[in-house]
Amino acid sequence: MDTVRRRLRSGTVLLGGMGLLATALTACSSAPDKRCVDRDSYRLAKGYKVVSDKNCKATKVSVNGAWYYGGKKKGSWVDGGSFTKPSKGSGSGGSSHSGVHRGGFGGGHGSSGG
Repeated sequence: MDTVRRRLRSGTVLLGGMGLLATALTACSSAPDKRCVDRDSYRLAKGYKVVSDKNCKATKVSVNGAWYYGGKKKGSWVDGGSFTKPSKGSGSGGSSHSGVHRGGFGGGHGSSGG
């Protein structure tokens, strides 16, 4: 009976650990939000107007559509993101200071020489 309990406990720990690992990997590898917006629709208080994805995929459309990465969506508007696609494996877009920065570990972007 003791071995059955021990197996059950270790199985529970193993399954719980696998769930945590899967959650962590999913959170770390997820791409930033990508939305099609009208480049000509920018409003200071709202940002860019979100439009149908077909406006970013087709060449003959009436809207100046472009992919917009990150940002916060408020209704049919989005602001606070970037038109620059983030590089793979980097939420900050690398050392060129472009793309979407989502924070994390580290002190900052620059260094001071002495």
